Amino acid sequence: LAVKDPTAVERANLLNMAKLSIKGLIESALSFGRTLDSDYPPLQQFFVVMEHCLKHGLKVRKSFLSYNKTIWGPLELVEKLYPEAEEIAASVRDLPGLKTPLGRARAWLRLALMQKKMADYLRCLIIQRDLLSEFYEYHALMMEEEGAVIVGLLVGLNVIDANLCVKGEDLDSQVGVIDFSVYLKSDDDIGGKERDVQIAAILDQKNYVEELNRQLNSTVSSLHARVDSLEKSNTKLIEELAIAKNNIIKLQEENHQLRSENTLILMKTQHHLEATKVDVEAELQTYKHSRQGLDEMYTEARRQLREEAQLRQDMENELVVQVSMKHEIELAMKLLEKDIHEKQDTLIGLRQQLDEVKAINVEMYQKLQVSEDAMKEKNEIISRLEDKTNQINATMKQLEQRLQQAEKAQMDAEAEDEKLKQEYVNKSESLQNEFSQKEKQLLQLETDLKIEKEWRQTLEDDLQKEKETVSHLRTETQEIVNLKKEFLKLQEKNKQLKSICEDQEAALQELASKLSESKLKIEDIKEANKALQGQVWLKDKEATHCKLCEKEFSLSKRKHHCRNCGEIFCNACSDNELPLPSSPKPVRVCDSCHAILIQRCSSTVP
Repeated sequence: LAVKDPTAVERANLLNMAKLSIKGLIESALSFGRTLDSDYPPLQQFFVVMEHCLKHGLKVRKSFLSYNKTIWGPLELVEKLYPEAEEIAASVRDLPGLKTPLGRARAWLRLALMQKKMADYLRCLIIQRDLLSEFYEYHALMMEEEGAVIVGLLVGLNVIDANLCVKGEDLDSQVGVIDFSVYLKSDDDIGGKERDVQIAAILDQKNYVEELNRQLNSTVSSLHARVDSLEKSNTKLIEELAIAKNNIIKLQEENHQLRSENTLILMKTQHHLEATKVDVEAELQTYKHSRQGLDEMYTEARRQLREEAQLRQDMENELVVQVSMKHEIELAMKLLEKDIHEKQDTLIGLRQQLDEVKAINVEMYQKLQVSEDAMKEKNEIISRLEDKTNQINATMKQLEQRLQQAEKAQMDAEAEDEKLKQEYVNKSESLQNEFSQKEKQLLQLETDLKIEKEWRQTLEDDLQKEKETVSHLRTETQEIVNLKKEFLKLQEKNKQLKSICEDQEAALQELASKLSESKLKIEDIKEANKALQGQVWLKDKEATHCKLCEKEFSLSKRKHHCRNCGEIFCNACSDNELPLPSSPKPVRVCDSCHAILIQRCSSTVP
């Protein structure tokens, strides 16, 4: 014969005792009908059974004086796994009357039952088997499937309201003995099953309403949190947009200043070149009339060449500075592009959140339609009941008319009886027969009258019941009207939230359009800088002939360079002049691109 494992038998027995204690506690609490206190016997037996279940397979820990075997160790571990359990653990440690770990564990169990979270705490503890192995043996009830079953049974205790006084109770010296006489069935328990079923149905409805209220509160809090996060993100985006606008304005001002400085430098060099050109022309005219003083002119030309070389060196230094400034501007443009991409990602996230809010609005609208359908059905029921009451009133009127006719017939019969007595005194026998017949008729009428009175009483009772149902339905319709008003308020809030979301979407669209415009401007600036960087002037040795007349350059045919297209012309071909407000004299303009021409003074000008 196969020998059963004693630990498995112990686990099965403890599981059965836990089932019996939890079932008995729930049934007795439902029949009790109010909150339980610490003196309630089924509640005390439940705590004793839970203590035995938690002690099963507990490892013995060595201390300095003796061996210690307590359930406070694994229960103290719950606050690390479930943050909401920190409150009851701290309150258990702060209780002044508790001296032993077993007393603290008993107080912890009572506080967890009052919070209706004992099943949640023990479920977190059972999941972490590796941590429980430090406190329990491998065959313990908490390490096997029976522990999960007990945790599932503990969920049913959430229907019980308990008010336990833990502070003044002596929990250290209590003796945990299971009373099996409590769980034996009696004849009285069988008779009260119907009442227990009704109470259980009422408590189930109560729990359903509480759970529905909790879910509605959670949805409202989540909606408030989403609205707050949307408002915060909107304010952050507005601030970042203002900062980006200020940065763009600063960069545009710096770019404008650099361009104005560049134009001023170019105008100064052109003015200086024109002055030197006028001087050279005067010197050439004097050289044609007389060749005297040629050596002096040669020395002056060399001096002017040195000055021009110095000016060219200065211009090169200024151009190097401008190139470095352009590199800095390009870096700033890249940073702006990164900021724009990040803002586009945030815009996508905001649109996703708006889609979620729209989905929630659709769900609320569907719930409204369901409630309206229920209200229509109740209105139809009320109209049917009103028709039934009208029919009952009509039948009541008919019965009253029949009753009046019967009373009249009775009065007529009595009158005829008196007349017959006065007229036919001598005819006693015939009168007696007729009198007996009349008595029979009268008895029949009385029985009919009693039947009609009973029928009338039953109809009045039915009418009273119908009136009660009508009043009950009116109260329900009033509740539905109140719910409809609350729903209309929620709809108004939803419309306000929709309007806020639409305003935010419009603001985001405006922001995106402005950002795209700024991005296009930045790309235009980059293209202009690239166009300026890609042009290179020719050297004097390579440029030997004019592009238009194709004649060789000489002292009389000097070189003029276009700063835009890079073409080189002689002074005879570049006769197009354009007046400028910043210069006293008109400047020469390129024939092909109409840009300002610059006179070449050296062979290494960039």
